[in-house]
Parts: sequence; structure tokens; C-alpha cells
Amino acid sequence: MNMHSVPAITDVPRFSLLGLTAIIFEAPGAFDLDHQRRIWAMADIAATWPNVREAVPGMTNLSVLFHKPLADPQDFGGKLVELWNRGVSKDVDGRNIDIPIIYGGEGGPHLQEVSEMTGLCVDDVVAIHSAPTYPVYAVGSHAGYCYLGGLDQRLFLPRRSVPLLSIPGGSLSIAGHQTGVSASAGPSGWHTIGSAKAVFFDPHRDPPSLLAPGDTIRFHPEKVLV
Repeated sequence: MNMHSVPAITDVPRFSLLGLTAIIFEAPGAFDLDHQRRIWAMADIAATWPNVREAVPGMTNLSVLFHKPLADPQDFGGKLVELWNRGVSKDVDGRNIDIPIIYGGEGGPHLQEVSEMTGLCVDDVVAIHSAPTYPVYAVGSHAGYCYLGGLDQRLFLPRRSVPLLSIPGGSLSIAGHQTGVSASAGPSGWHTIGSAKAVFFDPHRDPPSLLAPGDTIRFHPEKVLV
């Protein structure tokens, strides 16, 4: 899933092929932690099945990669649907990580715009954004980037009409009902409201990604620049 996309909500579980050696399962219903716990459990179980090379939890979806093409994709997809319908769930006792953030300034150029679009003063935007404990739902899009749940609905905003060609690593942004920090430089259609100095991905670190599904984040306002 692209970091700038919002997971679509479907009424029924569905699946589709990704080339010849992968399949993606899309969960129905709400975008919430209970649903994501079911995705985590499905990933663990599917990873043990024959011919499965890897089962990767995404945001309300599960990608399953195979060693060789499936003889009967419909049968395998049906097994994933059946697994979802069983309601299996997994609690993850992850780490609690505090991330210092400089809100606004050069690293958060859209903070004032977000204030104007939401009708909130800058201090309230920062207070509302930094109040929740954000669960890490999945890691993806680019190395070290994490999809987070828990954004206050008062900060729900559509993506920018004109995407930016590049934002630096460590950029804290919001769009739709999500927030996240870019682990590396790249294009973005989100509203960047701050920046972090934390290194979210280091190939020489073990594990290389700072965060994992089931971890939780608190964003700590280090400074607010207007």
C-alpha cells in the first residue's frame, strides 16, 4: 500500500492475485485496532501453510507470498476468508516509544494551514495531535514507515490537492484519518506539521526498523515554531 493512500472499506472479505506468486486479502469493516489484531493473527497462521514464503500484514489487509504459483488461487483465497470469519485475534505486547517532535517551522510547513482548515488554533492542533497513544498497525510503503491508528477525528483532512515532490525523512504528516513519520525522503500528498530526529530505519541496526506492528508511539512536543 502506498503511504499516501487510505485503506478502502469493503463490506465483505475479498482477495485478489498479485502477479503469479502472491495474493492479497482485504478485510471488511472498520479501520480499527480490533480488525488489525485479526490481520496479525492471520499472518502468523498463514505463514505456516505449505508453499507460503512470507505473510505480510498491511493496513486492514494481508499479503501472502508463495514459493511457486498457486495451483488453485480460489481455494487458497477461500482459506483466507474462512480464517477471517473464524475471528482469530492476536494481542501484541509491543514497546512504548516516545518520539520528540518539533511542530511547525521549516520541518512542519503546513501546520498553519492545518490550523486554518480545521478551525483550531496552532496550540490546539499540537495538543490534540500529541495527546493519543498511537498503535502501530503495520510497517510498509518504504523501509521503516509505519501506519498508525488513533488520530483524533478533529484532525481528519483530505490529502493535499497538489502533492509535494519530496519531503525529508523524519517529516510528521497527517491525511485522511492517519498520521505518520516519513522514514526517508520522498514525495508526499500529506500535510506536514512537524519533524522528528529519530532514525526510523537503519540497515546496520538489528532490527533495522525502529518500530514494529503492536508497538505504540507518543509524540512529545519538543518545540512549537510558528
